[in-house]
Amino acid sequence: MTIARTVLITGGNRGIGFAIAQEFVALGHRVAVTSRSGAGPEGSLTVLADVTDVASIDAAFTAVEAELGPIEVVVANAGITKDTLLLRMTEDDFTSVVDTNLSGAFRVIKRASKGMLKARFGRVILVSSVVGLYGSAGQVNYAASKSGLIGLARSVTRELGSRGITANVVAPGFIETDMTAELADAQQSDYRKAIPAGRFGSATEVARVVTWLASDDAGYISGAVIPVDGGLGMGH
Repeated sequence: MTIARTVLITGGNRGIGFAIAQEFVALGHRVAVTSRSGAGPEGSLTVLADVTDVASIDAAFTAVEAELGPIEVVVANAGITKDTLLLRMTEDDFTSVVDTNLSGAFRVIKRASKGMLKARFGRVILVSSVVGLYGSAGQVNYAASKSGLIGLARSVTRELGSRGITANVVAPGFIETDMTAELADAQQSDYRKAIPAGRFGSATEVARVVTWLASDDAGYISGAVIPVDGGLGMGH
């Protein structure tokens, strides 16, 4: 039987984050999501938060802790893209993506770790991307931010691992979301040819890996990068 935990997912109002929240709710956990706009799935608590703002994160955690209890599982999922070729990429295009995707995860984990250290239990799960290790033309900023999450998770593992806290990375490939739906048919076809599985993944397939990493079954896994990409990255 799964122990019900208090779970916080950043950026849980759409796409993969929404599916992760849905899956945790379905398993009977106490679930909260942060959002800058919109709401998480039915059965979850939505709190407004901006991961680039420390005070905003602290207020969100305080609100969730008051309503649902100490946060035991944190999923750092909030992310943005500003894709453009290197020579056209502005300083702001780079720093704003890194500040949201990487520094945002740092701020969230730092705040979460206080309660986890006290409880001597915690699950930190970072949503990266196949692009983080595979690379992608036009995504220097995004790839750098997603790659950085791996160093973050592995350092957290070394620092907090003896306190019952694990930190792992999930690296999705091409997943069926609003973003991939907007791609031209020819482009979607080209991407599918590169994926050994011959198809895009579903957000639920990513969510089930995340919920498993949060479970007691995965208690001895930490510092790992788990690809959910149909074989695209081949362990890169």
